[in-house]
Amino acid sequence: MYSELRPAVYIIGAGPGDPDLLTVKAAKILAQADVILYADSLVPKEILQGVKVEAELIRTGSKTLEEIIPLMIERVKRGLSVVRLHSGDLTLYSAIYEQMQALNQAEIPFELIPGISAYQAAAAKLAVELTVPDLVQTIILTRVSGKASAVPDAENLASLAAHRSSLCLYLAARHTEESQAQLQKYYPADTGVAICFRVGWPDEKFWLVPLEKMSQVSRENNLIRTTLYIISPALNSALTVRSRLYHPQHNHLFRP
Repeated sequence: MYSELRPAVYIIGAGPGDPDLLTVKAAKILAQADVILYADSLVPKEILQGVKVEAELIRTGSKTLEEIIPLMIERVKRGLSVVRLHSGDLTLYSAIYEQMQALNQAEIPFELIPGISAYQAAAAKLAVELTVPDLVQTIILTRVSGKASAVPDAENLASLAAHRSSLCLYLAARHTEESQAQLQKYYPADTGVAICFRVGWPDEKFWLVPLEKMSQVSRENNLIRTTLYIISPALNSALTVRSRLYHPQHNHLFRP
């Protein structure tokens, strides 16, 4: 797709950690980039195994935006191709909005390359569909308030739980007791919860527990970061439902 990268910033979603879950487009750009700035606390080194030997690798885990942006601008102005590598998918909690604003102001071209989110990789590992016919057809992606960013009052966890949809809860490992209490206002105590630790990394772990044990299991396993919670009626293994899509009695344009 790219015979030669232009001088620009390529903002890439690296996925949850597994190098094999990089998109083909992302892998091609990484293989050709001159400079790669990556969040080393969230992106494993294995993601970088196919980069050029001479590529400049810059860790950003300890850097502020005021340090990162000038680096990218300076390298692009020198005629180099720059990758800004984030974990997961760019559309979820990746803090790219302010980076794009700064690049626009500096008139630096950039391109976004999406990635796989942790909730998608986790559902695949769990072998579940989060939108089961006649049971649940909505997925909510949310988080709890933290030091870096507060959740608007209109999006408080209890109000989202009222929908009883498949709810994917990010950045909540340090707040499981309060989260569980808010969720149990609407979800039954025996609703399935998948606790997903370091999804896509070699040491990933999964626990499937009832909602009433979500906080207890988190404490017992000392889960304080890089943990995703999926709360969903779709996690009931005894489900016996079928979509109409491929049913012999379901007719449509391509199957009269």
